Amino acid sequence: MFHITARSEIENAQRSGIYTPHAFPKEGFIHCSYVHQIVEVANRLFLHRTDLVLLEIDTSRLDCKIIDENLYGGTELFPHIYGVLPISSIVRIHDFPCDTHGQFQLPPSVEQMLP
Repeated sequence: MFHITARSEIENAQRSGIYTPHAFPKEGFIHCSYVHQIVEVANRLFLHRTDLVLLEIDTSRLDCKIIDENLYGGTELFPHIYGVLPISSIVRIHDFPCDTHGQFQLPPSVEQMLP
């Protein structure tokens, strides 16, 4: 499972030991994606962003609920973490730069995880 965030946000979280996105207090969960959903989400929400990373999350290290759901009227289900994200649950941070057109592609380190 993966979460897209700004490099600066995860760097701040590494100092505290817990990652909580700024939208968490309002939404109550952390938006995540499965590997096959990452590019679509990034190109829909983060075009031209040059400061992003992908957090690879080991869900077995979480002590909160993860619910696959779609809260926006679509049919595709996305994983939502209903709790904060301990840094210890992040097994790898992947660089996630956009290309020269502002679009995203999976980094090779993540692409190999596709079925």
